[in-house]
Amino acid sequence: MKSPDYDGPILQIDNLSISFFTRLREIPAVMDFSVSVQPGEAVGLVGESGCGKSTVALGVMQDLGVNGRVVGGSIKFKGRDLGQMSQEELRDIRGNEIAMIYQEPMASLNPAMKIGKQLMEVPMIHEGISEKEAYDRALQVVTDVKLPDPKRILNAFPHQLSGGQQQRIVIAMALMSKPSLLILDEPTTALDVTVEAAIVELVRDLGKKYGTSMLFISHNLGLVLETCDRLCVMYSGEAVERGSIADVFDQMRHPYTQALFRSIPLPGADKTSRPLVAIPGNFPLPHERPPGCNFGPRCDYFQKGRCDAKDIPMFNIAGDDRHTTRCLRHEEIDWDAPLVASAEKGKTEIGDVIIKMDDLRKYYEVNASALFGGGQKKVVKANETLSFEAREGETLAIVGESGCGKSTFAKVLMGLETATDGKILLDNQEIQDTPIEKRSAKTISDVQMVFQNPFDTLNPSMSVGRQIIRALEVFGFGANDNDRRDKMLNLLDLVKLPRAFADRMPRQLSGGQKQRVGIARAFAGGARIVVADEPVSALDVSVQAAVTDLLMDIQREEKTTLLFISHDLSIVRYLSDRVMVMYLGHVVELGTTDEVFAPPYHPYTEALLSAVPIADTSVEKTHIVLEGDIPSAMNPPPGCPFQTRCRWKDKVPGGLCEKEVPPIRNRNGHQIKCHLSDDQFAAMEPVIKVAAE
Repeated sequence: MKSPDYDGPILQIDNLSISFFTRLREIPAVMDFSVSVQPGEAVGLVGESGCGKSTVALGVMQDLGVNGRVVGGSIKFKGRDLGQMSQEELRDIRGNEIAMIYQEPMASLNPAMKIGKQLMEVPMIHEGISEKEAYDRALQVVTDVKLPDPKRILNAFPHQLSGGQQQRIVIAMALMSKPSLLILDEPTTALDVTVEAAIVELVRDLGKKYGTSMLFISHNLGLVLETCDRLCVMYSGEAVERGSIADVFDQMRHPYTQALFRSIPLPGADKTSRPLVAIPGNFPLPHERPPGCNFGPRCDYFQKGRCDAKDIPMFNIAGDDRHTTRCLRHEEIDWDAPLVASAEKGKTEIGDVIIKMDDLRKYYEVNASALFGGGQKKVVKANETLSFEAREGETLAIVGESGCGKSTFAKVLMGLETATDGKILLDNQEIQDTPIEKRSAKTISDVQMVFQNPFDTLNPSMSVGRQIIRALEVFGFGANDNDRRDKMLNLLDLVKLPRAFADRMPRQLSGGQKQRVGIARAFAGGARIVVADEPVSALDVSVQAAVTDLLMDIQREEKTTLLFISHDLSIVRYLSDRVMVMYLGHVVELGTTDEVFAPPYHPYTEALLSAVPIADTSVEKTHIVLEGDIPSAMNPPPGCPFQTRCRWKDKVPGGLCEKEVPPIRNRNGHQIKCHLSDDQFAAMEPVIKVAAE
């Protein structure tokens, strides 16, 4: 049963405090937190991991588990206190009036049940409607979330859909009962940037269509700018700044908000002349918070005896009743003062070609019916005619959506797979056919990898120091244990970790610290080429800045060649010298960073750039949303691999795009694989425009 019409705030959280209770102590997760969401409004909740964003969402859902308790304040939904409701009343509201979309879509779907049945359950349980009515509504929402062939989708199981399609189904499920409040907890983190752009547009449009209010939890400030009307910045369990998007982005009044913006690569940031500024120190653990201001120990404006004297309340900012900050000194700080330039870092000298790929191909054979064997064999073309070279001290970024062949190419380079055809030359030695177990220690130490997820790459039962020493043993470094121990301590210095960490276990380290250990281990054998596979995508923005800066510093010292695999084009623009864009196993564009980020573009590069969320209100972007999913490498389209999603295809005469793979056009080293004419390329407009100050 829906509650009657209500014209106040849909959600009103006042002075909320939530604690978790262990046998040892009470751990305060959220303190004195207030936020309101008006009808039809989207409010962003922004902050680093562990700041309490998801705890607030679980508090609203009244789903804090056995250890969690609301210890102060209230959460009101349409004027009714959720904390005072019976389990039956809560059951009626959850899923019906308040719906939540989680980060990992598969966690919300039943793998053994068809999509249609899962969607129909929602209104049948909450509203008691008939099966026929529920099916019609399911068909309608699956159409609304822009899924192809809705009837086929309703008849499919979750595993038959891609990640982006699964996330759309979860959104459809949340909308089945036309809720008044939708809570989105990092709904696009696991998705490609192009899929993310489509989902964000979808959420915005559906919010308008259904009049749904939204609480959008994210650590991505660019996404919040594109989806929300107002936002609330959280740090260590507290709200530190609240206001409209324009207030907080352009008139920020809290040092933490300012520090967050300085640690993300906005247009104009440059690894040598304008490096990112990482936030010093570490996030405090809930039971080790400092006295007074939680951000004090990491703040540039901290005053001893004042900022740490007592708890700091929220202050209203003069002239704006809805913009508030938790900073004692917000009226004294010169917020418009230019950033004191950190020492300009020297440019890395780029040397000779160290690695070269020539027409590399990697195919996999799979049975037509891999489940039951038999049938014709099918070929998955993971990499098609990859050709490029990388020089000493250069950063070459490799970008593209999931399934484009980036990681396959990395596996072949590392020797975890062997090539089907073509050559990989390392110092003019062919290595494409030599699996890792047959490679010399020198080759293995020359080519190392930093992985995406620092949690999976460390041995949980071995100390940090021992893991690095183990790598040194494998590479045959040092005459004895003392030599190796000295080198290990030097490597910890190199990645800016205290030497005392040598005796710590991985579980005692944060994500950013674990990633530094991974980098130290990669450089243990004096690596000359490091393949960094999404090395910062699992980390918070402030930690990302520190880790990318560290990689750049090590590269300058060691003259390492960095192959940086990423789908985050903001970071790519910031740190790469050249960029290679891949789509369905093909290299569709290759050039210097300036060439790739300025027209003329390959149509796919153009769409990728348009999809990147940028946390800057002065940036205007051309709006391009790619229709459909990336095709399967087992059954690629004929002609140009991108033609099924390309907005320029109709401008090429004679259906050429559907018939022939385009030739590579080379303009002074800038390569584009496309059928468009020179005149069409010349007429292309920039996708990202920064408004003049």
